[in-house]
Amino acid sequence: MDDKTHEDGNGMRPTGWQLPLGIIFVSAALSYVVVEASYGALPILPWTAIPTLLLLAAAEGIAAWHTRRRIRRLPGTEPVDPLSVARLVALAKASVVIAALSIGVFGGMALSLLDQLSIPTPRADAMTAFGTMLAGAVLLVVALLLEYACRVPDEGDDSGNSGDPARPSA
Repeated sequence: MDDKTHEDGNGMRPTGWQLPLGIIFVSAALSYVVVEASYGALPILPWTAIPTLLLLAAAEGIAAWHTRRRIRRLPGTEPVDPLSVARLVALAKASVVIAALSIGVFGGMALSLLDQLSIPTPRADAMTAFGTMLAGAVLLVVALLLEYACRVPDEGDDSGNSGDPARPSA
């Protein structure tokens, strides 16, 4: 049995690297094909996804920092509600998928437009796609950090003792 699951086989597992990487590659390939086939029919790419993804990443980063402190019960913090932590994990897992899609779709678009950088409109779209891809990468990292911050530490990790059951804590 995997050590990441509960004894009964149920439980939430941490997000692995395979899911985001698979989403990135598949969405990049599809985006590349679609943009290559129909770039002229697509509307101009809006830049608004960049600040949106970065604001979401900032909010999740703040939540990760506060949640990690509260789970570890550092001085000056209140205990965290388990339901709130479950909601934050769900947000983090959803953000991983959205971030991977952003990286793939906009990365595929930017890659497709590389041969047209001498033309102003495709150049602007390529720069916007590249910026959105980078913002998606920031969100991916922060979402994974939020998910990590929601983990309950092993016994002995946050109390300062060695975790040796024969050694009483002070």
